[in-house]
This record gives sequence, C-alpha cells and structure tokens, in this order.
Amino acid sequence: MNQEVPKALRGVALLKVRNIHHWTDRTFSFNCERPQSFRFRSGEFAMIGLIVDDKPLLRAYSIASPSWDEELEFYSIKVEDGPLTSRLQHLQEGDEIVMRPKPVGTLVHDALLPGKRLFLFSTGTGIAPFASVIRDPETYEKFDHVILTQTCREAKELDYGKHLVETIANDELLSELVGDKLTHIATTTREETEHMGRMTDWIRDGRLAAAVGGDLDPKTDRVMICGSMAMLQDHKKICEDLGFVEGSNSEPGDFVIEKAFVD
Repeated sequence: MNQEVPKALRGVALLKVRNIHHWTDRTFSFNCERPQSFRFRSGEFAMIGLIVDDKPLLRAYSIASPSWDEELEFYSIKVEDGPLTSRLQHLQEGDEIVMRPKPVGTLVHDALLPGKRLFLFSTGTGIAPFASVIRDPETYEKFDHVILTQTCREAKELDYGKHLVETIANDELLSELVGDKLTHIATTTREETEHMGRMTDWIRDGRLAAAVGGDLDPKTDRVMICGSMAMLQDHKKICEDLGFVEGSNSEPGDFVIEKAFVD
C-alpha cells in the first residue's frame, strides 16, 4: 500500500541537489535534478525552497539553465536573516529542495516582438534568467546581436557571468551557434575596474552606444530587465522615454521586466 503524500507536500517535487558553487560570500549557485515531465521556457522562474516545520517554504527563483538542459540550475544571494536564503546557502550535495512545477515569467521570447538586437540588462543575481536566455539556440535564431550586461558593486561578483560566457565559448555546439553574436559588458559601481558605472549612466552618456554600435532604438531593439526594484524602474523609464512599449505574454512588446524577488 502506497504511503500517502503529506498534504503540505502535494503538488511539489523533491529534487536532489548537486554541484554547489559559492562564488562570493554573498552569492552561490547549485544544480539539481530535473523532473522528466517539467517543461519551461528559457527565462522563466519557478517557486523553489525547503521543508521548514513540515511545510514547504518557497520563493521565486529564475531558472538559470536553458530549457534544453537535463538539470536545473539556480543562482542565489545569501541573506543571513532571509527566511529562505539563510537556510538555502547551507545546502550540501545530496540534499533535497522542493519545487512547485509550474514555471512562469515575462523574461521570455514570447513576450517580445521580433527585433534585431536583444539587450539583457541585469544587476547582481538578476543575471540568472539571462544565464538561461544566452544559452538558448532560439535566442540566436531570433536576434542578430545579443548584449548581456551585469552591474555589481565588486569585481568578484561578476565571476558567475564571466564563467557563463566562457562556458559558451568552450562548448562545441553553442560556440558555433553563438559565434560573434554575443557581447558581454560587466561593470562595477564600488570597486575600481576597467568598466565602471551603472548601465543607466552608460545609456545616457553614450558609452553603451559606443560599445555596441548604436543607441537603443525601439524600431530594431528589444530589452529584458532584471534586478532590484530601483534598477527596474530606472531602466523602464529610460525605455519608455525612448518610445519602447512594455510587453507581456499576452501582448508582446519592445521590453519586459521581471518582478519576482528572493529574500
């Protein structure tokens, strides 16, 4: 006779964790097994978490792996007093997380109109959905040029993004598909590095246009934005001032933002 699933765990999947990597004292990533029936679009997020007091404690996390991958990857901040991240950062290989297998999100190709250039603006762990998007063949079928930007306070916090781009360059199939279509711009706001400043300043003072061969233009460009609430609002205003129209899954547009956050 089958043991009945506890009521609190109905509708969630238990996934075994592997490949935990602590990038800084504030960020880490991990992979876990992917249920065979789980389908998602690159750029979407899922509700994942841990069992706490016999109940699932879940938060929205972007899926960092592309939709074709056999594993699921997540990239997280560490918050000492965060209800979930204070516990999640202590994961060990072989531990289990829980996931509600219903992915959602707006940072997907379906929410954007066709275009020539795709800009992916991120700060901190906001790069996670774009880790999925830049490894998806569909991205390079739809766009001639993909520009991934990430801004962090310190150089070490940019390592995850740099590792992603190196992974693509070293992958036989992906590197052939991507070719020279991907540009990666990593900047810092606190530690002195070669590229300093917020991307909003780069847009306003022409540095971004100089780096990618032209100003943002709603006729040809599409934009995805993921980061803090303040960053989202700043980028959204710049886009709207330039004539970009916000899109959604039901009504595709010129730019999209993600509103899911982790604590």
